[in-house]
Formats: sequence, structure tokens, C-alpha cells
Amino acid sequence: MSTVDVAESRELKERVIEINRVAKVVKGGRRFSFTALVVIGDEVDRVGVGYGKAREVPLAISKAVDDAKKNLFTVPKHRTTITHEITGAFDAARVVLRPASEGTGVIAGGGVRAVLELAGIRDVLAKSLGTTNPINMAKATVDGLKRLRRPEDVARSRGKSIAEVLPVPRRPRADEATAPAVVETPAGTAETAEPEAVES
Repeated sequence: MSTVDVAESRELKERVIEINRVAKVVKGGRRFSFTALVVIGDEVDRVGVGYGKAREVPLAISKAVDDAKKNLFTVPKHRTTITHEITGAFDAARVVLRPASEGTGVIAGGGVRAVLELAGIRDVLAKSLGTTNPINMAKATVDGLKRLRRPEDVARSRGKSIAEVLPVPRRPRADEATAPAVVETPAGTAETAEPEAVES
């Protein structure tokens, strides 16, 4: 099975960001319809944003999913870790994505979080600088992911090594730092090494 087949066989997960009711005033009253904003992705490297409109909510979501499948974007494997600050833009929306230390998770809100999680991005800080329109924010996030560069390219442009541009690894917690270390003895049994006392 080829790599393309494996990617296409992964199940796409759906996440509804927003459902909005729209009223159209006609002769004799109002005619209501619903719009849905949906993000789909496999939480590995594929993500898409879709928008649908219909007289009923389930049909609007179905249309949005179909639209998202047409706009699927594949994040290359080497770009699932953000190594530098990126700004994505769409209309009046601007979303800044910053690298975070290992174990931080996705710090973002609303549609931005949904796009990043379903795209398989881990350990990132996001900030919206423009409009709060969820459609534009989601599309601005996708635009930011398309601008991602490889760590080697970033290191070359800054004149640094790859290790210097990668995110800082997670620091051990206080309880992890004081935990006794386990030492392997020649007999193969594990012994607990007590921490040495420090004279004051």
C-alpha cells in the first residue's frame, strides 16, 4: 500500500465550530436557514475548513463537511512541529502561531484550536490579532500552516544550528526532580538510590 493510500484510508474526524441562524425577510414573514462552519482532519497531517448553508442544521453540517473535503490541506511530516513564529492572514483576520516547549499542548481558542488539533500540530501558542470572525480565523490558521518551513531552512536563514531553533524541551517538574533515582546493580536487581544529604 502506498503512502497516499495510507493517508486517504485514515478516518477524518469532524468538529463543528459554529452554527448560525440566518433570517431572510420575504413577503409574508421570515424565512430561516442555518449556516455551519466545520473543520475536518485526521489528527496526523490533513485538515480542511468548510462552510455550508441549508434550511436544516444536519443538512448544513453535511454541506460544510463536503466543502471541507474539497479544501483538504496536507501538512508535510517535517512541519508538524512549529519551530518559528508564523503569521497567517485571511481578509481581516491575523493569527500568530508561536512554538512552545514540549508538553505545553495547544494553547488557542475556538476555531484556531480545532484546526491545529485536527492537523496534528502539538505544542503551540496561538494569538488572534485581527477580527474574531470564526470563518476568517480558521482560514487564517490554515494559511499559517501553509507558510511553515523546515527546521533546516529556518536554521540556515538565521545562521544557527538546528538544535538552537528547535523548541525548548520540557523541564522536569519539582516532584520529578526530587524523586529517588533507580540504579541497576550488577546482579540485575534495581535498587533505589537515596539522595545525598547536603551539609549546611
